Amino acid sequence: MSHGAERQPSSEPAELSSPQIVSGDVAAEQLARLRPVPAGRQRRLVPELYFRWRGGEITRLEGFCDVVFGFALTLLVVSLEVPRTYAELMAAIKGFLPFAVCFAQLVMIWHAHYRFSRRYGLQDPYTMLLNVVLLFLVLFYVYPLKFVFTILFAELLGGSAAAAARGIGWHEASVLLRIYAAGFTSVFALFALMYAHAYKLRRRLELNPVEELETRFAAQKNVIMAAVGLVSFGLAFQHPGWAGWWFFVLGPVLGIHGTICGKRVRQLAEKLAAD
Repeated sequence: MSHGAERQPSSEPAELSSPQIVSGDVAAEQLARLRPVPAGRQRRLVPELYFRWRGGEITRLEGFCDVVFGFALTLLVVSLEVPRTYAELMAAIKGFLPFAVCFAQLVMIWHAHYRFSRRYGLQDPYTMLLNVVLLFLVLFYVYPLKFVFTILFAELLGGSAAAAARGIGWHEASVLLRIYAAGFTSVFALFALMYAHAYKLRRRLELNPVEELETRFAAQKNVIMAAVGLVSFGLAFQHPGWAGWWFFVLGPVLGIHGTICGKRVRQLAEKLAAD
């Protein structure tokens, strides 16, 4: 952590934002002088324990992305009306669960994008292209995402939408799962490309060894998620039910990956700090 804070800033090319040290990095530098400081307290004072955020002021690209994500969240509820009867109120409450799942997925994508932007502050044409494609996918998949989870919870909870869910046959379920898996795969493949691009520019971004390792692990994580979506896409052609359940392997797989990567990052950071 202290290695990133001690690095002298250099002039950046026009396509890269200047890696300015924000308030979190000032706090990190102070923590390095006041050792030992409990790890839990460090995490409360800096954005990331082992990564210096290079994003300075909020850029027009980030602002535009936030607007699009906000609009996508609005599309999730734009069709909802104020209930006029008790039955309509109960129907609206049952629609809360699919809305919550869709909301959580969009927030997860937004947070991944926010973290990447703050970490690297890249604004070159290639990064902008990947961002535009990502935003297009987010907007395009809002309604399919909501439809899939509305049908799923209708089957589980019953209600007025259950009849529509029962009207969906094997072919329709296969198409729905393929659409969902294709969107899931595409989104996280784009994040993998973003991190691979940042790793390629690691010298110009002045990443220290710990930050390089974290960048590689972040790219690996997104490749894993894209691969899981790709397998689900293939399963949907013959086994739509299995294609949906397949996504539950993400929990243990990402848990194992995160544990191994976190341990290696800590070991490298401690080794560099000792040197």
